Amino acid sequence: MEKNKNEFKYLRIAEVIERQILNNTLRAGDKIPSLRTLCREYGVSQNTALNAYYYLEGKMLIEARPQSGYYVSFSNARIPSIPKKTNPSTIANHGDSELLVSKVYGNLGENGHLALSLGTPANELLPIAKLNKALIQATRDLKGSGVASDKVEGNERLRRQIARWAFAMESHLTHEDIITTSGCLNALSYCMMAVAEKGDTVAMESPVSFGMLQLAEALGIKVLELPTHPQNGVDLNAFEDALKSKQVKASLLISNFSNPLGSCMADKNKETAVILSEKYNKPLIENDINGDVYFGKYRPKSCKTFDKTGIVLWCGSISKTLAPGYRVGWVAPGKFKEKVLRLKLFLTIASTSVTQEVIANFLETGRYENHLRKLRATLHGNMLKYSQIIGKYFPERTMASRPQGGFVIWVELPVKIDTMEVYEKTSRREISYAPGRIFSLQNQYNNCLRLNYGLQWNNKLEYRLIELGNLFKNT
Repeated sequence: MEKNKNEFKYLRIAEVIERQILNNTLRAGDKIPSLRTLCREYGVSQNTALNAYYYLEGKMLIEARPQSGYYVSFSNARIPSIPKKTNPSTIANHGDSELLVSKVYGNLGENGHLALSLGTPANELLPIAKLNKALIQATRDLKGSGVASDKVEGNERLRRQIARWAFAMESHLTHEDIITTSGCLNALSYCMMAVAEKGDTVAMESPVSFGMLQLAEALGIKVLELPTHPQNGVDLNAFEDALKSKQVKASLLISNFSNPLGSCMADKNKETAVILSEKYNKPLIENDINGDVYFGKYRPKSCKTFDKTGIVLWCGSISKTLAPGYRVGWVAPGKFKEKVLRLKLFLTIASTSVTQEVIANFLETGRYENHLRKLRATLHGNMLKYSQIIGKYFPERTMASRPQGGFVIWVELPVKIDTMEVYEKTSRREISYAPGRIFSLQNQYNNCLRLNYGLQWNNKLEYRLIELGNLFKNT
């Protein structure tokens, strides 16, 4: 208890100074209060004050100068402008992005290769030792040591914990509303099959995760790409126009910290999206896999929060936040529960019982929240560092999104630069990023790329980011 109290104190102090730096009250070069002053003003120990400054140093917001004190090192002047709203074609498309995706991801896993193209945290940021310990415990606790199949709905303990966790977004789910799945993509595939058939059209944001595009391709479903703003998410006027169309059967939105833009829909926009979905009776599949990785004080709400009729199929997972290889996900499919349950029974039968038990334990004991608290701080710091390097070392007129959560940042380079062509050069230097072209079924975003800031920050990573920026400059 005392440890948590002290932790809260240093974070509270750090957040006050962080806000002053980010809103430009404190500017680059300004001296901040000494440790002695901080201790006196806040009534804390020198150790607590030091922890606050170490936290800010870790985000590259301040720097220590020998015999002089601490100074602001972060500059808003170095932060690139935010890209404008996208403008995709209004024609629904079938497409084939498999060749492009394979080209980018075919060499991942090679030793020394810097995987800036991924959208998951590095192993160094995950509590692997604690997961291993919990895995051993799960085999002891479960009937048959976890060998026996679980019920189709999934591990009841896990479903109860997911429902409890959902209260953070002001949702009123119960464990009976939830079905566990093998990761979020598996949940999305059940949802897509439940609400659309081959030849149908589903409306999505543009750009959108290539996993969503490949899923649609595999099911023979067309994708209508919608204009999307890097900060606020999908354009609601375009969204309504899509739902009016007889051609569109459903929509799929990444409401919180979308991939690849990092956008987050305002709560009122989420509510409007649900109201429109109900009005036109078009199911809304919600991918909320990044909702727990927020940089503000509170978890943003989901579209499911505003769902009163069961029109929203809410999907989530810990694949991006805790244990990618465990493939533990879930869906609250609303009024489509029976369809989704039948699909799971036919295609999977049951989810892996041992890994579900581990995640249930992490949620129940509070270890997941403790891990998330550290992860959020690390990712926020990394995002700020990436933004400064992009602003300083990438070509002039480069723009970048400013995500308030998640793992990825979207970069828009001058139009003359083709990021797929440059990828050949960077790949030879063992640097992998995700070219913008793979996030659309249309011929667009050729001058864009997505970068993963969920890596362990070190001098090597900083150097390689600067190297990447210089490669684009010299193109």
